[in-house]
Amino acid sequence: MDQPFATTPRKSRPANRLPFSERVLSSGRDVLSLTKPGINLSNLFACLAGYWLASGGIPEWMSLSWALLGTALVVGGSCALNNGIDRDFDRKMERTKHRPVPSGRVDRRAAVLLGLILVGAGVWLLAVGVNPLAAWLAAAGSFLYVVVYTLWLKRISTSNTVIGSLSGAIPPLIGWAAAGQGLTWTAWILFFILFLWQPPHFFALALLKTEDYRRAGIPMLPVVKGERNTRRQMLLFVWILLPVSLLLGGTGTVSRGYSVTALVLGVSYLMLALLRFKGGGEKRWARWMFRYSLIYLTLILTAVAVFTAPFPG
Repeated sequence: MDQPFATTPRKSRPANRLPFSERVLSSGRDVLSLTKPGINLSNLFACLAGYWLASGGIPEWMSLSWALLGTALVVGGSCALNNGIDRDFDRKMERTKHRPVPSGRVDRRAAVLLGLILVGAGVWLLAVGVNPLAAWLAAAGSFLYVVVYTLWLKRISTSNTVIGSLSGAIPPLIGWAAAGQGLTWTAWILFFILFLWQPPHFFALALLKTEDYRRAGIPMLPVVKGERNTRRQMLLFVWILLPVSLLLGGTGTVSRGYSVTALVLGVSYLMLALLRFKGGGEKRWARWMFRYSLIYLTLILTAVAVFTAPFPG
């Protein structure tokens, strides 16, 4: 990362010679980073959108608070487990080698223990403070991410991204269940929006970091099938995402503003997926796809919340 305001570098002090307060802050930052705050926040936003839609925009604040806290613990714990399990992979990748576990700042066993505690606490909190369905959904999401994706498919198959996307699509279901609603067709539309969004997002990242993944021995799609095949897969998912996102407008749970927003976002995404940049090649296109995917997710979930239709009566 560029440092435009950097001055003459000073010799860094060994960690054990840092003042106590700095050591505490450094350790705290490392522990927090194990839970992948960025991923956690996006999952919480999806959970909130599911709850908000299920409640007709009139939430019961206590159950919403417990739902978000429980989900944050489960997601954070699952990410900590992923960090511990993937230590050897992360050491080989430029993007991840400076994380706390591969760099040696946090012991692998400590990361795994932290993850187990957080997941257990989160599932318990959801079961006691919310309802059993929300707890079961959170436990299922953690299992899919940690066991099915991290321990199994990530090591052997290019389908790791698609199957792994199931776990990332569960948070809106947790929010929906936390509002006291059964898993209706509307809830599953939210699930599929989140599911279909993930492969293009992570395939774009894989295109940008192909050599990193190849060096680590992770069978990501561009490593095994090449850029052209990956691009076709991304286009397919973006194309399917557009009509699926519009289905929500026909459920009566959102106003017309959502449909307009989803249409504009989806068509823009599809046009970008079809675009071929001159000069910059695939990397430039992949970078734009990655950035736009983040914009898309933020705005589509915001539209769900903003344009939620209140229940009649």
